[in-house]
Amino acid sequence: MPPVIRISQISDYVDQEITLQGWVYNRTHKGKLVFLLVRDGYGFAQCVAFKNDLTPDLFETIVHLPQESSVIITGKVRSDPRAPGVPGGYEVGITGLDVVQAAGEYPIALKEHGVDYMLDNRHLWIRMPSQWAVLRVRAVVIAAIHEWLTDNGFIHMDTPILTPAACEGTTTLFGTKYFDEGMAYLAQSGQLYNEANIFAFSKVYCFGPTFRAEKSKTRRHLTEFWMVEPEVAFCDLDGLMEIEEQFVSHIVQRAIEKCGPELRSLGRDLSVLEKIKPPFPRISYDEAVERINAVQAQTEDPEQRKLLEMPWGIDFGAPHETCLTQQFEKPLFVYGYPTAVKAFYMEPWPGRPEVSKSVDLLAPEGYGEIIGGSERISDPELLLQRIHDHSLPEEAYKWYIDLRRYGSVPHSGFGLGVERTVTWICGIDHLREAIAYPRMINRMYP
Repeated sequence: MPPVIRISQISDYVDQEITLQGWVYNRTHKGKLVFLLVRDGYGFAQCVAFKNDLTPDLFETIVHLPQESSVIITGKVRSDPRAPGVPGGYEVGITGLDVVQAAGEYPIALKEHGVDYMLDNRHLWIRMPSQWAVLRVRAVVIAAIHEWLTDNGFIHMDTPILTPAACEGTTTLFGTKYFDEGMAYLAQSGQLYNEANIFAFSKVYCFGPTFRAEKSKTRRHLTEFWMVEPEVAFCDLDGLMEIEEQFVSHIVQRAIEKCGPELRSLGRDLSVLEKIKPPFPRISYDEAVERINAVQAQTEDPEQRKLLEMPWGIDFGAPHETCLTQQFEKPLFVYGYPTAVKAFYMEPWPGRPEVSKSVDLLAPEGYGEIIGGSERISDPELLLQRIHDHSLPEEAYKWYIDLRRYGSVPHSGFGLGVERTVTWICGIDHLREAIAYPRMINRMYP
């Protein structure tokens, strides 16, 4: 029997007999020829059945193969630049085909369907080339995250998903009764626990699901998403930005290297991504406000002018981030946000208590924030004051304050949203396509 290969390996088997195990994504019948677009989880390849090469019964079976039937195909690989697929440029001349299962009538025909219908059938939608490509990129992004952090001395630590207190505010929490202990909450972040971990391991990261009960329906929000959160001892804000730009550059370059065909199939311009290398531009929040207001002053559309209004002291919305990122080819650091719009644990700017030592990294092309981070407060009394200022329960944070009492050091960390990063790298419009089974304010099925 010819060797079983993955479609991603097809270029290594030109003029050789091979076996593919996969599913019929599409079928086109043209007289004595049947073209099957077959997928195997690693790619899509055109397989051609020629009537004169096959028994009448087998050819007739192929003519009537339903979409998504599972098959085992044997045939000879040919190089053909016209052949569609991912990676494309190769086809298989069919010499044999076994039907593992002839599929029933498939709910997702190869035509336009509404977004809600596709989300209701997400378990099947992920088989389509665009969704398959995005999720392949996601897998490579996750592997690159672990690779860079491990190679740079970070220890992977698991942090609790059920927590007794909020990390960034109590209004966006999913709560549940926890036996006789009172309320527990699905984690917004593992950061506070990672701050404890750095005093044992110096450089750590956690990586897992994060839950935010924001009642938001924008394309940049999910209620359940994945976030990687590195934390570093003896690190100030400048050092943190250096880590972030090295980290993000590695992720993007790995995606190009490992998923070039998938990205091209999505229509992504790889030359844009190839520019994502350090250093990244850095501007202060003050300068960012000036830049946004300058664009706003030149905008004629009244509705757009209103969206771009930017008084000092408020956080950026999506239109503000889009306005800024369209001015740069690389991801943009914006640092020094107002203390009032950031979390309680952020170190104040020296001489400007109304400003925090915070930084967001905004992806170019209008994609906006993919990382939020800061230097953390290292003084126990100031941290306690901030906890009171935010009306948080002191008792729940006693252990967190302890970290500043026993060997406190300057330390910093950030969180990178996987779905936002994948959305930007793939050049797609909505976070819901960057995770296999999205959870949104109005969706929890399938």
